[in-house]
This record gives sequence, structure tokens and C-alpha cells, in this order.
Amino acid sequence: MKYSIRKYVSKTFIYIFLGLWAVAVLFPFYWMVLTSVKEYGAYNAEYVPKFFTAAPTLENYAAAFSGVPLARYFLNTVIFTAATTGLMMLVIIPAAFAFARLEFKGRDAVFALFLSLMMIPTELVVITNFVTITDWNMRNSYLGLILPSVTSVFYIYLLKENFGMIPDELYKAAKVDGTSDLKYLCRIMIPIAMPTIVTIIILKVIECWNSYVWPRLITDDSRYFLVSNGIQELRENGMGRENIPAMMAAVVAISVPLIILFLIFRNKVMEGVSRGGTKG
Repeated sequence: MKYSIRKYVSKTFIYIFLGLWAVAVLFPFYWMVLTSVKEYGAYNAEYVPKFFTAAPTLENYAAAFSGVPLARYFLNTVIFTAATTGLMMLVIIPAAFAFARLEFKGRDAVFALFLSLMMIPTELVVITNFVTITDWNMRNSYLGLILPSVTSVFYIYLLKENFGMIPDELYKAAKVDGTSDLKYLCRIMIPIAMPTIVTIIILKVIECWNSYVWPRLITDDSRYFLVSNGIQELRENGMGRENIPAMMAAVVAISVPLIILFLIFRNKVMEGVSRGGTKG
């Protein structure tokens, strides 16, 4: 009886703590959405912030999209994100397969050297990439934005470890049947590792969508600006200081695609993150 009471009290405290934690995490997003639908005059008239509004409006969204060519920046970001993520997957999947399954001289040494690249500071890589792209006359172009991000040592390592969980017997049996490495990769390894692949894709999409430093360095032509540049442009135009609701509307509009993407693939993401074994 005492054990049941203790267990009930313990669960109650856990649920209360998790509830408070959820409120703390979600409140900034709620405040951002709430501010984005408040009228400009009503927002400025609030000496004490209100946690609701009786007259929501979408005028702030119209102001955000008219303040800068945000729709164009959305299109640029979609092109940049889709191309970068697609090319990266074409690079890291064969690389992870080679390190996980193919036997060649010096494989482990090459992989160790590859992992050592993760020790190089990001700032140094950015400088090197900037000099290279500038020398190749690729500034203010989609190629200049995309090429430095088409590979990732960490994602290759993550996928290689996932491929390594697949039993060697499957590969040997496939080779006995005359299956090529490419067919084995496409028909066996990729389907088994799909949760991890989906997780990598979503992480890369988020990384590209939120990219700011590299696009800011490599582009000074507004035709190639991304949504992150658009937010900065809105702030520099004074909207971030004067019209806070419109600024929040722009941030909400930029955040919504990522939230929808996560909600659609949340099960795959959770499966890929928590995966500790191999599907039979």
C-alpha cells in the first residue's frame, strides 16, 4: 500500500515537472505567435504585456512580406536547402557504405584521418571555403552557396556506424547471389537504415534553413539572399525596433515549414535517434 502511494506521488511530481518544463519550452513560441497577430497600435499601447488578444490580425504578415522580398528569399532558401541536402545524401551514403562494408588497403587509417577533420575549427573552414569560392568566381551564385555544404564528416560517421550494425552475413549472401554493391546498398542497406537517413535529412534541412553566416559572407546580392538574410534585412530597416509584431510575423512564417516537417516525420526521427539494434 505504502509502495503504491509512493509510486503515485512520484509520478505526480514527474508529470508536474514535465508539464512546467513543457510550458517553459513552448511559451516563447506562443508569445512569438501572439505578438505576430496583435495590431501595431495595440501592441505599443500595452504598458503591461497581455497574454491574449481579442482582435487578432494578419496585417503584420502582409507588412513583413512587403517590407522585404521575403517570398523571393523563401524560394532561394527552398532551392538552397533541397539542392544541398540532396547532393549531400549522394555523397555521404556511398562514403558510409565504403567505410562500413568495402575492404580496401588503409581503410581504417583513411577513416581515422577523415574523423580528424572534425577537430578543425569551423571558423578556419569558413575562411578556407570563402577564399576558394572567391577564387573560383562563385560569389553571388547558388553554386557558391551550395558546394561547401555538400558533405559532412559527422553524418558519414553516423551513417557508417548504422550501416555497421547490419550483419555481414547479409552482404556475403548477396555477393554469393551475384548482387552488385550498388544494388545491395539500394535494396538492403538503405531501407534498413531509413530512420537514420530521414533523421540526417531533417537535421540537414534545419541546418540549411537556419544558415546565416555563410550566406551572409558569400552573397551581397539580394537576388540570392535566404530567409535568414531577410530577417536581418528587416531588422536593419528598423522593423525590428519599431514594428515588433511584423518582425515576429516574419519569424513565425519562417519557422512554420520546419515545424510542419518535424510533425510529418516525427516518428521516423524518434526511431532514428533511439535506434539501438538492427531490423531483421
